[in-house]
Amino acid sequence: MHTDSGKRYGRDVLAGDWRRPRKGAVREVPLEHGLVLESADEGFCGAVVGWDKRTVTLEDRNGRHRVFDLEPAAFLVDGTPVTAVRPAAAPAGPLRSASGSVAVRGARSKVARESRIYVEGVHDAELVERIWGHDLRVEGVVVEYLEGVDHLPDIVAEFGPGPERRLGVLVDHLVPGSKESRIAERVRSPHVLVTGHPFVDIWQAVKPSVLGFAAWPEVPRGVPWKEGVLRALGSSEEPGEAWRRILASVRSYADLEPELLGRVEEIIDFVTAPQGVQD
Repeated sequence: MHTDSGKRYGRDVLAGDWRRPRKGAVREVPLEHGLVLESADEGFCGAVVGWDKRTVTLEDRNGRHRVFDLEPAAFLVDGTPVTAVRPAAAPAGPLRSASGSVAVRGARSKVARESRIYVEGVHDAELVERIWGHDLRVEGVVVEYLEGVDHLPDIVAEFGPGPERRLGVLVDHLVPGSKESRIAERVRSPHVLVTGHPFVDIWQAVKPSVLGFAAWPEVPRGVPWKEGVLRALGSSEEPGEAWRRILASVRSYADLEPELLGRVEEIIDFVTAPQGVQD
């Protein structure tokens, strides 16, 4: 790692209270199905699934619903305080989800399919939910996490994949010759798709320009990646706190690297393919 990393990235580039409104009035955000809101008071985060004159209903990634008063409730969008208001009129064009797909208005979560998507950890699952959450709820696909790719063979064996029980797995650092690629080869089957991105950690899938710097720092071998990155960026935060700030900066698919976008779309297509359709 370069010794001038502090100069390159500035002082604590991830620091600052992102929840504090800037000078001026808090902006109003019209309600729309699929819009992700976080309650500033209670921390509940979910997609808008309905509203009336006085309340809005949010659904989190686990399918739990909460109803909030529109006034005087305080919400956050991407970490920024907002006031949620009923839309003045129906939008002229199709509503887009964060993934760029056409959002299904008024859609309720389907009964979960037997097919599943697995990702490596909590941060991976949260990023997938932030961008593809609406799409996955419409399709009835559940995302779970491995807590490390080493557990993948046991999970596949217990899951028992088949034509109606497809399993899609997103793996970090899936490059030729890596441990991850060797494990992926062991579980390969027509009913299991293991794909991945080249990044050491899912954090790198967020474009650094979104966070205000030019490139993710290089971390020497033997140094825990997240801790090394935060040190190089001059941040004193714990990884969990830093991740919340990183995640809050992601608004749509445009904020992510294409190496991740393509792989997630590939997995969703695989697990939602009609019965009998094979790759």
